[in-house]
Amino acid sequence: MHRGDGFRRRTRIKQTVLAISFFSALGFLLGNREPAAPDAEAAPVARRGAFRIDLSTDRTLTAQLDSARGELELAHTQLERANRIIGFSTQYGINAELAGTIADVARAEGIDPELAFRLVKLESDFNVHATSPVGAVGLTQVMPSTARFYHKGITTQRLYEPNTNLRVGFRYLRGLVKEYHGDMKTALLVYNRGPAAVAKSRAQGNNPSNGYDRILTKGYKGRGIVN
Repeated sequence: MHRGDGFRRRTRIKQTVLAISFFSALGFLLGNREPAAPDAEAAPVARRGAFRIDLSTDRTLTAQLDSARGELELAHTQLERANRIIGFSTQYGINAELAGTIADVARAEGIDPELAFRLVKLESDFNVHATSPVGAVGLTQVMPSTARFYHKGITTQRLYEPNTNLRVGFRYLRGLVKEYHGDMKTALLVYNRGPAAVAKSRAQGNNPSNGYDRILTKGYKGRGIVN
């Protein structure tokens, strides 16, 4: 079975079951509303075009329908998330668990997931144990000294944990995008080369780009941050 097929099938089944449950509940509620008692006092004749509202039963029905609608909206949101994760998993050839972690942490830290996947691919090729010659570690290749600015006392070993590494790396990137007033390419160069190297290159009148920003953003139309 293709990776993700089972996950996709389970999600679609869940959505179908919830949809059937919603419409079944609606039919049941409408079909089982109690009719008015035969000896009840006759209501005043309404003007043509008017209608009566039974507040007690209509409020209950509305609450139940709102609850069912909420479950359907939740299922729809979960289905959209599942489809995005399957798409990233297939595109980058990684398992759905890692794809889901990257997508969820990126959104939590305000980074566009599409950019997040590009960065992790270029930095570590999705190798959670990646270590650079200069000491950058993990999926986002963050330096331990940089990580401690965002997470005091964090150890190098903890930076090999996917969730921790992604959270620190994406938070650092978002901070750079804001520091450089939305200039995402400069933020990416500083992320890759460090602020001192980029500043020195500019002070000498040179283009600080080493190609990293062009490779990472080729064909990318987003802003980098999502909120």
